[in-house]
Amino acid sequence: MQEFKTLEYVERGDIAHVTFNQPTIDMAMVRDLTGVCDHLDDESPCKVVVFRGRECFSRGIDFRDFRPDVPMDIHGFNKWEKCCVRIERLPKATISLIEGDCRGGGAQLALVTDARIAHPEAIIQFDEVHKGFLPGMATFRLAKHIGLGRAKRLIMQCPEVSADEALALGLIDTVSADLDAALTETIAAFGPIHTVAVSLARRLLNESYEVDFENGLGHFLAAQHPAISQSAFLDTIKKHQDE
Repeated sequence: MQEFKTLEYVERGDIAHVTFNQPTIDMAMVRDLTGVCDHLDDESPCKVVVFRGRECFSRGIDFRDFRPDVPMDIHGFNKWEKCCVRIERLPKATISLIEGDCRGGGAQLALVTDARIAHPEAIIQFDEVHKGFLPGMATFRLAKHIGLGRAKRLIMQCPEVSADEALALGLIDTVSADLDAALTETIAAFGPIHTVAVSLARRLLNESYEVDFENGLGHFLAAQHPAISQSAFLDTIKKHQDE
């Protein structure tokens, strides 16, 4: 397992903890997160991945990576979006623990995880448009979570959203002053976490706004075959036959 400078990676049993060592996202962190995804995809047997910060969850992009005296390019943004897709498609259940600021790229990252738990004093903000650029593929994902009208307000007006408002919007799932207790409850709610079924269910849900029913049915049947061929489903059959 490689060493990371911008984050700490720790596995405890079935749970991997990714803790950001810095409050902003730079290219070094994107590379580290990509390395984490490589490990999680190729080597780790864990079933849950938890993302959290130290002084805050994340304040978004580190502008020190840019130079105003040279032409802008989108290479770094492309790397970031690929990293977000990697996190979104991990064969694990993914959870964000949000304390303090969760802005810009931090909010984008939280959006691609399966569950979001926020401290009552957390602030969530998609602040990019007010800074003259775009909030990545949150422009694609956010409306699926909270509806188009609400997504327009959050992305185009850039309001600071409190934890309670985010809960009401459906942007986060749980508000708790005891994040660790809420994390334990959330992990328990995911149940045994059969990774094949988790990955396939997530993929079908993410596709649900993009395909018509007939194509969706075909995608479901194609996904169901590997799901019912795995040991978890076969064990379920045996268990019920023995009852």
